[in-house]
Amino acid sequence: MKVFWDQAQQAHAPEFFLQKGKVRKNFEIPARADALIDACTDMRLEIIDPPEIDLLTLRQVHTPDYLGFLRDGPRAWAALPDPGDEVVANIHPTPEMMANGARRSSTIIGQVGWYTADAACPITLETFPAAVRAAAGAIAAADEAAVGRHAYALARPPGHHAYAARAGGHCYLNNAALAAERLRMQGAARVAILDIDSHHGNGTQGIFWDRDDVFFASIHGDPNRYYPWYVGHAGERGAGAGIGCNLNMPLLQGADDEMWLAAIGSALAAITAHRVDALVISLGFDASCDEPLGFLDVSADGFARAGAAIRKLNRPCAVVQEGGYNVDVIGGLLIKFLGGLG
Repeated sequence: MKVFWDQAQQAHAPEFFLQKGKVRKNFEIPARADALIDACTDMRLEIIDPPEIDLLTLRQVHTPDYLGFLRDGPRAWAALPDPGDEVVANIHPTPEMMANGARRSSTIIGQVGWYTADAACPITLETFPAAVRAAAGAIAAADEAAVGRHAYALARPPGHHAYAARAGGHCYLNNAALAAERLRMQGAARVAILDIDSHHGNGTQGIFWDRDDVFFASIHGDPNRYYPWYVGHAGERGAGAGIGCNLNMPLLQGADDEMWLAAIGSALAAITAHRVDALVISLGFDASCDEPLGFLDVSADGFARAGAAIRKLNRPCAVVQEGGYNVDVIGGLLIKFLGGLG
C-alpha cells in the first residue's frame, strides 16, 4: 500500500483553540503526523510525495472565492492594525442575517466570519500550502483506488468539516470529497464515502447533499452533545437527486466496540446496496477510548475489526486521514486499522 505524504504539510502549526471560553493549545499539531509517519515506516509502507495539483483541481469541490480567501486572507489580516498571529473570526453571519440578504464583506474581518464556521480553524500563511499538499495526497490515493489498489493519504490538516466555501473544525480543504470527485472523474459510476471519525462529516455531507453518484455514510457521536452540534442527525437523508444517499448513524456517548462496529456494519450494508465501484474512508482515530476530547469508547482491537469489515466489501479504498489527537496512540491505531484492511 502506498502512503502519500509531503513534509511541507508540517508548516501548518496552529496555536489558537477556543474551548468553553478558554483559549488553549490547538490539538491539531504537527506531532500527529510524526506519529502516523513513524507507524507507516514500522509497517514498511512506501511513503511518496504526491504529484502537484492546481487550483482547477480544487475547484471541482471548492469555490474560487473561498480558495482565494484561504490563499490571500492571511496577508490582508497581517495588514490590519495590531492583528493576532492567526486569522480567527470574531463574528459570523447568523441565520437572521442570511434571511435578510447578508452578503460577503469586502473587508478581511468580515470575510473571515463568512468563510469559517467556528473558531477551530485558525489560518496562517502556511495553512493553504499545507492544505493543498494534503489534498494532493488524497487525490493521489484516489488515483490508486481507481486502478484497484488501496492507498493511504496522511492528510494533515484534515478535511471532512470543510464545506465547498467554508472552513471549520481544523479543516480547510475537504480531502475526502476531492478523492471521491477524482474517482468519479476516473470512471467510477458510483462512489461511497464512509466516515468513521467520531465527529460528523458535516462538510462532506454538505458537498454531496443533492447528488446520487456519491453515497455518504457517517458514524459519529450524537450531535446533540458533540461537535458539530447542529447537523449529523439520523433524519438527514439528502435532497433532490440525493435523497436516500446520505446516511447518518449518531451514537450515544460512551458507545463501545460492539455498538460502533454494528453501526459500521449497517453502513457497509447500505454501501453494498448502493452498488459502488470504489470507497473513500474518512479515517479518524478520535473514536478511541484514549482520545483527549473523547466521546466514544473504541479500543485498538475495534479499529482492527473495522478495517477487516471494510476489507470484506471487496472494493478499492482511498483511506484519508481525519482526526485523532492522542499522539501516543494514533500510530498504533493506524497499524491496527491498515492491518485489518489488508
